[in-house]
Amino acid sequence: MTTPAETRGFVMNQTMLRVRDPEPSVAFYRDVLGMSLLTRFDFPEMSFSLYFMGYLAEGETVPEGGADRAWLFSRPALVELTHNWGTESDDAFAGYHNGNSDPRGFGHIGISVPDVYAACARFETLGVPFVKRPEDGRMKGIAFIQDPDGYWIEILSPRALSEITK
Repeated sequence: MTTPAETRGFVMNQTMLRVRDPEPSVAFYRDVLGMSLLTRFDFPEMSFSLYFMGYLAEGETVPEGGADRAWLFSRPALVELTHNWGTESDDAFAGYHNGNSDPRGFGHIGISVPDVYAACARFETLGVPFVKRPEDGRMKGIAFIQDPDGYWIEILSPRALSEITK
């Protein structure tokens, strides 16, 4: 397969997830999944904030003075957490649809880890909710956890998954 010349240089940059409260969400992606908060943009006139989370390479840091838009929007595979102000304190707010109950839509994001079982043992000690543990079901060696808003995150090992899909 060849890439059309017109699409060379295209990068899958981000997946946007709406979050009820940015504090537990940023903490989850940072402390549980090991991502870094690369930058935050606030839009007071529209009452929302964006939190861009992603992985930094070993020894890499966010540019001095903060992430500029050119650096940020050229990176692959970021999670953009979108917070509409006020949802965190609105008792009537029922939360966002995670896409995995009817009507189905969005399913999950995937995180590759060196060892699914070791990662899941850590998630267990951190109290992370599981949708599927790696030993459950017919597809062994993959897991699904949930973030604070109920979005599913597939935990997989590229090496182990290559054995499953043979």
